[in-house]
Amino acid sequence: MFSLIKQPEHPLIVDALPSFAIELTKLLIKANESVLAEQVRELRIVDRCRCEDDFCATFYSEPKPGGRYGPDHRCIELDPKEGMIILDIVGSRIAKVEVLYRDEVQKVLRTVAP
Repeated sequence: MFSLIKQPEHPLIVDALPSFAIELTKLLIKANESVLAEQVRELRIVDRCRCEDDFCATFYSEPKPGGRYGPDHRCIELDPKEGMIILDIVGSRIAKVEVLYRDEVQKVLRTVAP
């Protein structure tokens, strides 16, 4: 008899990175992106960037595409006090959160998405 091994769900950003989630929400509101700000509480860390650059703390909140995102893709550069945050939006969903120069985010990502 076979047993099904249940894969752990991808962690919510609000659970794994609570202070970053609050910061991201505030930055989106400040950028007049309230619809995207409402998504933050439901964002999951599906995977992290695998580039291994020591300054990269980028993660995917949707499955990584096989190629380019396509014509319904746009980027939003936010203005954090520390580091850089650039969002990839596909349609109306946050698909990728590019985070640079944020060691505390990178440390958590390497734990929750080894």
